[in-house]
Amino acid sequence: MRSARLSRSKGLAPPAHLVVWMLLALGSVLMLLPFAWTLSTSLKTPGQAFTYPIVWIPNPPIWDNYLRAVTIMPFGRFYANSLFVATCATLLELLTASLAAFAFARMRFWGRDQLFIIYLATLMIPGQVTLIPSFLIIRALGWYDTYQALIIPGAFSAFGTFLLRQHFRTLPMEFDEAAQIDGASALWIWWCVVMPLSKPALATFAIFSFLGQWNSFLWPLIVTRSMEMRTLPLGLSMFQSQFSVQWNLLMAGTVIALAPLLIIYVVGQRWIIRGIATGAASSRL
Repeated sequence: MRSARLSRSKGLAPPAHLVVWMLLALGSVLMLLPFAWTLSTSLKTPGQAFTYPIVWIPNPPIWDNYLRAVTIMPFGRFYANSLFVATCATLLELLTASLAAFAFARMRFWGRDQLFIIYLATLMIPGQVTLIPSFLIIRALGWYDTYQALIIPGAFSAFGTFLLRQHFRTLPMEFDEAAQIDGASALWIWWCVVMPLSKPALATFAIFSFLGQWNSFLWPLIVTRSMEMRTLPLGLSMFQSQFSVQWNLLMAGTVIALAPLLIIYVVGQRWIIRGIATGAASSRL
């Protein structure tokens, strides 16, 4: 009775309410199937990966696959490289994007809106177009096969600037004016007034940035040569040879690589929801 009253209060008849929940449940199952197959395959022998019908619960599970996956190659080094690169690039993206967004949203100067449109238009340029020029610049600077090559090109984000600008515009300008009366500089206002009030947007952008850097494959493949500089996606690709793929070890390594992402998402999901809701509200202003 209570669910029926709730359904009517939201404008849905009880049957329609059940249909919506069934569709959501079906969509959730379809989304989780690849993860279930990954986890199941990570506990199988090589010959069981593509058996039909699919054996979802291996008997017995081969837990040794995880140990082999992290010992057959310098997995710890790849993991540390990915963690260091993703963390540094995310922090730099937060710094550069927030400064640019503050200038576009809170400061007045000639050509501000036109410059922002030009900057935003770079989102329409495919990354493959700038791949070769970026590589030539990295090589000319002598950064090939270094952490600088992995971090610096990813330290700037037009998307992050747009996201944070939209949020900064929702903050009352009276805060800035009050701080200016007290003699505060623009940098002080950015750091002590705007940034503390923008934690949901900053956290959302930081999570998106970290996920993108953690999963990056093409750029590290191009600018690294030695095993010591390779990141985790490149390390996982080493389970694939010219004629075969060690699917059980590849899936075991993938499960280990997913662990930080799942932790970040579980911890930061409320910030993602708040940040997206704030961005949606600000886009209507």
